[in-house]
Amino acid sequence: MTAKRQAAALLWGGLALGFAAGCTPPIAPPPTIGRATAIPSSAVKYGPADDVWPPFTAAGWSAPEMMPGPINTAGAEDSPYPTHDGQAFLFFFTPDLNIPAEKQLLDGVTGLWSASAIDGTWSEPTRVWLAAPDEPALDGCPFVLGDLLYFCTIRVGNLREIDLFRATLRDGVWMDWQNAGREINLDLEAGEMHMSASGSEIIFASRRAGGFGGYDLWRAQKSANGWSHAENLGPGVNTAADENRPALSPDERELWFDAPSLLGRPGPAIYRSRRTPEGAWGAAEEIVSQFAGEPAFSADGQTLYFVHHYFTQDLSHMFEADIYQSRRVGPAVSP
Repeated sequence: MTAKRQAAALLWGGLALGFAAGCTPPIAPPPTIGRATAIPSSAVKYGPADDVWPPFTAAGWSAPEMMPGPINTAGAEDSPYPTHDGQAFLFFFTPDLNIPAEKQLLDGVTGLWSASAIDGTWSEPTRVWLAAPDEPALDGCPFVLGDLLYFCTIRVGNLREIDLFRATLRDGVWMDWQNAGREINLDLEAGEMHMSASGSEIIFASRRAGGFGGYDLWRAQKSANGWSHAENLGPGVNTAADENRPALSPDERELWFDAPSLLGRPGPAIYRSRRTPEGAWGAAEEIVSQFAGEPAFSADGQTLYFVHHYFTQDLSHMFEADIYQSRRVGPAVSP
């Protein structure tokens, strides 16, 4: 969310390095700097007891809690994404929200990380390398479909400021990264996105013309001829504000996204829209409020993961970002 957007705003204008966008991984990845080593020694790990703007949920969901295990640190975690098979958990990490984007780009630690499922817990995360050692890149917003990893990236050679790229999983390593193509990046103007399990539908955020204002959520269908024209999801989902960061529930009956709160709470909130029998998306309802965004689901659809930002009482300063979770406390309601 904010960490990546600050980076995007600063990075593109200041990046004047003559490296071409690569499609081949290094023979061996560069040494990984540990997250703990990169976090400033003065950093303090905050938690719910320090949170003056805690997130809260609507009926049917448990009280939000910090995700247990080794993923959250005194740095900033963002963009949670558990894979559909439940075996990996990807996320964005930067050690210090206050460092400028050009330092994030070259610090050797800011970017995508991944933890593995081991006996019901998550392993210590490791860095996901999606660029050659001599290729500056800032990567985030992961989405995995089979053996393909789609991700947002800022790097030289993009078709636009932030492009969608994809990489292929081979022998447990993401490699062969390349631009996701002109259709997705230029024709659809797709931002953060989610695809159906079949890969035949993409739902994405975009500021493209013809929407209700700001970022809207759109969809397109894939055929043998490529992607269809973008279709706006309509007034049940979109407003004049920004609707962004969509995620489908595993059964694809629910569409989740973040947008400004309609309950008057500060920061973004997370909404749910249910698919109607006709295939349209119904009126969205606010489910998680108060600095909650970037929804994602466990493989069984019972646990909702999201990012929560810690702010000062006067809302003047964000000082940490962690990944939180909430569980369904009743069965999912079918349309």
